[in-house]
Amino acid sequence: MNVSSALRCTNTGLCFSTATPFYFSPGRSLLENIPDHHVAVLAPVFAYWILSLFFHILDISGWEWLDAYRLHDSEEVKTKNLATRTEVVWAVLVQQFFQTILGYLFVSEPLEVLVPVRDMSQLAETLQPFLQPIPSLHLDNDQLSSLVYVLYWWAIPVAKFYIAILFLDTWQYFLHRGMHLNKFLYKQFHSWHHRLYVPYAFGSLYNHPLEGIVLDSLGAIFAESLTGMTPRQAMFLFTISTLKTVDDHCGYRLPFDPLQLMTSNNADYHDIHHQVIGIKSNFSQPFFVHWDVILGTRMTRKDIEQRRRKLEGKKL
Repeated sequence: MNVSSALRCTNTGLCFSTATPFYFSPGRSLLENIPDHHVAVLAPVFAYWILSLFFHILDISGWEWLDAYRLHDSEEVKTKNLATRTEVVWAVLVQQFFQTILGYLFVSEPLEVLVPVRDMSQLAETLQPFLQPIPSLHLDNDQLSSLVYVLYWWAIPVAKFYIAILFLDTWQYFLHRGMHLNKFLYKQFHSWHHRLYVPYAFGSLYNHPLEGIVLDSLGAIFAESLTGMTPRQAMFLFTISTLKTVDDHCGYRLPFDPLQLMTSNNADYHDIHHQVIGIKSNFSQPFFVHWDVILGTRMTRKDIEQRRRKLEGKKL
């Protein structure tokens, strides 16, 4: 919160703190002369190439200490991948072109400027009919104001974000799995992505353009619309999802990478899916692995070792 804060009272008798959280910017737009809903569309494109460039620098650095964290050596990238880096870059740029067009069409400018005190007052009015029948929740005005403050600035935005990423995970899991189970869809569309047997960062969005639109762009737009996000909240969702997707294809198992520490769905987990032995497993992306666990499609490195031992045992 800001250090200096005051209370502003409404005609309902509730007084709300005017202190704002650290993440809040009171300006009409975060960047001068660029509306927030435009930044929400452009931010993930910049995030994609900035993080990809970081991993590309690691790829070409020649630093020996990185060898301990590489999932594959550089020779595997050169010999096993069926798409050139030029083809990958052009395909990604095409997908991002359509992604940007869709974003401009569907991510709309907010109808009105945020007015926190007014909005918190409206939220309090909405909550009161639900709180009154519960005897243990007889809150006085100060308690109700504090509850509404926490809900408005923290609980509701966090809930929106988690609902959005759970929707996105569900959308991508079932579409992704369907593209593997249906031979036509795999051959015509999803096989593009699996030309990268050994994934690398800027190949994370190397897809057939139609798959990119349906799987990635529409999924993110539907998640944003479903949860009623503001442009700034959508900006955060789109950017984090993009960074996570790039990181999941980076080719490194980095113990100090915060994106790989978020969940067990990380570069090592998704790398298994790109290998022949795991191509019918680990469909979850980009955040959690719950659908793989629930539906029995999860594969770990331990599972791979157990399979190999069984095969070796049969040969003996």
